[in-house]
Amino acid sequence: MKDLIEQLKDFCQERDWDQYHSPKNLVMALVVEVSELAEHFQWLTEKQSSSLPPDKLAEVREEIGDVLIYLANLCDKLGIDPLAAAHDKLRKNRRKYPAAKVRGKSDKYSEYK
Repeated sequence: MKDLIEQLKDFCQERDWDQYHSPKNLVMALVVEVSELAEHFQWLTEKQSSSLPPDKLAEVREEIGDVLIYLANLCDKLGIDPLAAAHDKLRKNRRKYPAAKVRGKSDKYSEYK
């Protein structure tokens, strides 16, 4: 992840784009890219969404790359280690959603008794 972030910093510096990469702008760009990713799945059935044809899968892969780039840039700007954040969130979710209590259910944690 650190290597990717360093490459992104170099890429932006070479183009003098850092001036546009405020956290607010990066979040807005991230939302746009996630929307573009979602668009590939809009109106597909569950089965279709799990078995994309190669050309569609290539497009989805590219959108995922865009999402990761903006997310990595945002993390760098805010001084957040994205992998540590994900690990911390997973630990928190394990407590909020104990497997024995929620197995096979999709309710929000606040709905479990």
